[in-house]
Amino acid sequence: QVQLVESGGGLVQAGGSLRLSCAASGRPLSTYYMRWFRQPPGKERKLVAAISESGSSTYYAESVKGRFTISRDNAKNTVYLQMDRMKPEDTAVYYCVGRRAGYDDSWGQGTQVTVST
Repeated sequence: QVQLVESGGGLVQAGGSLRLSCAASGRPLSTYYMRWFRQPPGKERKLVAAISESGSSTYYAESVKGRFTISRDNAKNTVYLQMDRMKPEDTAVYYCVGRRAGYDDSWGQGTQVTVST
C-alpha cells in the first residue's frame, strides 16, 4: 500500500490561495488514481477533485470548478491541489486518497484549511 502525507494547509483570507501537497511513499504514485476529498466541520466528506494516473484526465466538483486545480508530478511522487479565490465555505479538513485496482483505497491523515472572512 502507498502511504500518503498531506501538507500545505493553514489559515487564509477569503480571496486568497493555498496549495496542498500530497506526498506518496511505498509505491510509485503513477499507478494510482488520485483524489482530494474534504470534510467541513459537522458535515459529510465529499469529493473535491480527481486526476487520472497519467494526469491526462481531471474531475472537479461544481463548487470548486474554475477555482481549484489538481495536478501531479509522478517523478516526485506528489499530487497537488491549487486553491485560488478561496471562500469561507472551503473551510474543511482536506484528504488525499489513492486508488489502485485490486487494492483498498489509501488515505492520508488530512490537513486543515481555514478560510476567514
